[in-house]
Amino acid sequence: MFSNAIVTGACGGLGQALARQLLASGAAVALVGLNRERLQALQDLAPARSRIYTPDVSDGAAMQAMADDWTSHHGTPDLVIANAGVAGGFDGARAEDLAVLRRMLEINLLGVATTFQPFVAPLQAAGRGTLVGIASLAGRRGLPGNGAYCASKAGLIVYLQSLRADLRASGLQVTTVSPGYLRTSLTAGNRFAMPGLLEPEVAAARILAGLTRGREDIVLPRRLGWLSSALALLPERLHERILLKQPRKPRVGEAGATEIPGLNKNQETRQ
Repeated sequence: MFSNAIVTGACGGLGQALARQLLASGAAVALVGLNRERLQALQDLAPARSRIYTPDVSDGAAMQAMADDWTSHHGTPDLVIANAGVAGGFDGARAEDLAVLRRMLEINLLGVATTFQPFVAPLQAAGRGTLVGIASLAGRRGLPGNGAYCASKAGLIVYLQSLRADLRASGLQVTTVSPGYLRTSLTAGNRFAMPGLLEPEVAAARILAGLTRGREDIVLPRRLGWLSSALALLPERLHERILLKQPRKPRVGEAGATEIPGLNKNQETRQ
């Protein structure tokens, strides 16, 4: 099991569950997110083994400062989970949605790189450690009305593949986690069926079990991964015809949409 972990997006459903289970196992955990109140509730579970950090995950300097502070108190982690992420509908015809695409790429893709970067060299020197990126089954193929999210997660999957190849010889494990639907704030406003919906606590337990076994690619739930793979074999026009009949994910500002931290200064910063 892991003894020293970094978890970004620790305010959200999956991040909270991962942090809670790691703390329960006796690990020291850096709690990274934007909602200090939620992070405080986690830190109260093990004050001596946790610290709270509230940087923007896409800010490399802020993430380096977080890494330096954590390492000075608890040493080099053996597990880094880049879980922070945002979701929302996207309309390529609307100029204002370009800002949504940009910010989603900053958090979902760049945020993973800035989370990992401060720890890569120390982990290489140690010759061990696990880097985990929380991607999505939505990164396997573009979905109508969800181009920004799909693009960010597809980019993340390929980035993790490249990083895995770069670091394999140094003894580091790089794992891609591709969940389907989880019962979190990111899916609460969805207006379509969500087959295989998982509770965050169940998903977290399965993820940590898979990481302990050294798995490099974790899909949750597996049956939804098989369905996704089967759909990917369909001709593109047939695939589109099926999906275009489904309700779209709400865009920013629409009923049921989740907020995107940093999209504009008037939005609440919750991640």
